Amino acid sequence: MKIFNAEVGSHRESLRHALRRLERAEGAQAFTLRLIFAVIDVAILAFFLLGPYLRSGPSYLIIDYAIAVWIAAEMAVLAVAAPSVRNWIRRPMTWIDFVVLATLLLPDLLFNFAFLRIMRFWAIGRSPLLKEALRKAGYSHLLDVVRAVINLLVFLFMATGFVYTSFFYNREGGEGFVDALYFTVATVTTTGFGDITLPGTLGKLTSVVTMIVGISLFVRLAQAVVRPHKVTYPCHRCGLQRHDADAVHCKACGEVLNIPDEGS
Repeated sequence: MKIFNAEVGSHRESLRHALRRLERAEGAQAFTLRLIFAVIDVAILAFFLLGPYLRSGPSYLIIDYAIAVWIAAEMAVLAVAAPSVRNWIRRPMTWIDFVVLATLLLPDLLFNFAFLRIMRFWAIGRSPLLKEALRKAGYSHLLDVVRAVINLLVFLFMATGFVYTSFFYNREGGEGFVDALYFTVATVTTTGFGDITLPGTLGKLTSVVTMIVGISLFVRLAQAVVRPHKVTYPCHRCGLQRHDADAVHCKACGEVLNIPDEGS
């Protein structure tokens, strides 16, 4: 019995190790699988965008529940890969997936918040997957710029999805989503044409948050484009993480650095 339990524990630990490598995109196969998962997330977002055209058809619920099964399976895999269930529960993406799963399982009772899956791309922007993809393409120096663009696009889609779901969801076809996107872009850029406004207190608060966060992300993108390129290389003496790519000495303490070339 002890031998059986030991073998089960060994297989479970091997599975957990493999899933963690997949989550961190370690190795060529794991990197490819992460790209496939990203493509599936794009397909889920496309389903959200096409929702107004599909709701009246019989295939809508089939696709809806199929996505729910996929998300549930993905959540189970991530739970197994996590160091502990408590650690998995504490992740923000876990709670977002719970909300998305609930709206997919109860589409008539709850609004479709599948647009929250865009947060997957924010998570990818912070993960080794993006860094490794840029390194292989020879554009690793653009990491900060790409991350800033991803943050801005994720926020634009999040804000548009919330406005669409909360205020324009019942409009026919793609008119509602286009109006939501138009309002979001006009608000973020502080253009404020005023031809489309959100009613009530919730609408005003949504506009305020959209303007504040949107301007902040625009400034962050401008900083990433204008400022000199820096690399992540911790100083052995003071621990400063970011340095100029051609730095010889640490700006904080003067320690001699030995930053490797990006191609090495």
